[in-house]
Amino acid sequence: MDRDVEEKLRGGSSASIEASDTSNIMSEVEKSTGLPSSMKLIVGAGGIYAAFLYYGSLQEDVFRYRSSDGSSFKAAWFLQVLEALANVIIGFVGMQLSGATAGIPKQMFAISGAAQVSAKACTSLALANGLSFPVATLAKSGKMAPVMAGSLLLGGATYTLREYVQVLAIIGGTAVVSMGKKKGASNNSSTGVAYIILSLVLDGVTAGFQKRLMSSTAKAGVKPKPYDFMFWTNLFMAITAIFIAGALGEIQSGMAFCLDNPEILTKISYFALCSAVGQSFIFYTIANFDPLVLSTITTTRKIFSVLLSIFLKGHSLNLMGWSGIGMACCGIISELLAKSQSTKLHSK
Repeated sequence: MDRDVEEKLRGGSSASIEASDTSNIMSEVEKSTGLPSSMKLIVGAGGIYAAFLYYGSLQEDVFRYRSSDGSSFKAAWFLQVLEALANVIIGFVGMQLSGATAGIPKQMFAISGAAQVSAKACTSLALANGLSFPVATLAKSGKMAPVMAGSLLLGGATYTLREYVQVLAIIGGTAVVSMGKKKGASNNSSTGVAYIILSLVLDGVTAGFQKRLMSSTAKAGVKPKPYDFMFWTNLFMAITAIFIAGALGEIQSGMAFCLDNPEILTKISYFALCSAVGQSFIFYTIANFDPLVLSTITTTRKIFSVLLSIFLKGHSLNLMGWSGIGMACCGIISELLAKSQSTKLHSK
């Protein structure tokens, strides 16, 4: 959102920025100097945890909010407009302070940004249509599934048994969680499930476009800085979101709902700010550490986001639901350990 906010070049994560894709783009950024590495890690990890844990909590609050007449916030694309614009502002300020990079090819930024904001909007639409935050967050952790499927069908790629088991554990665990609610708890809607599946597919599409973005910048002989990526990606995300929100009438309906319900406007404002601040800490971490460090931070952040949501937002799980949480978390952690082992092998 995410967001990812959370794990991509965020606008947003989603949780949800989804940050692992950001690490692929930014892994070649030069390491900055100054503070000791231990302090840099505390600053980077602390900032990401603080911003995106609150980001996830606010995102859930926005879509669980009920006004006095019982209506709820449905303007997911309007939400993406506000989130992307907050990131554009922070990205522009950062770009001016660090110095903008000239000659950046914009076409792939536009395509990547459009795909990315569409994935984030689908996550928000899943929540708006009744999918619980823990299920959505766990499902988004299985974004390797569409990437693997596409590579198998179109690219003839091969994967190890461990990789298949990891993905199946995340997907299977998510399914078990969705079925493991106690009696009386709200059920996840089929529409919400459809939107989260579409979000995962778009994650896979975005990953492909981001690889082409890396290639296009390399061919152009330019090396964009962190805030170049943040500004240009979110600018095109904002343009896409404004166009779609306008076509759907969500700008008017979203603004009207916020003006009638100032409480949710405050939550949305904090939500957008957390996205922008969190993305800045993601770029700071990438600039000072290898991608595995960022992957570790964002992966564990997802797990904590799920647990915080369960304990603080009143989600009721039975034993089967908790077993699903355990299964999905094992898959997520196994994927992280596999990345660690791969990194060590390549460094030898």
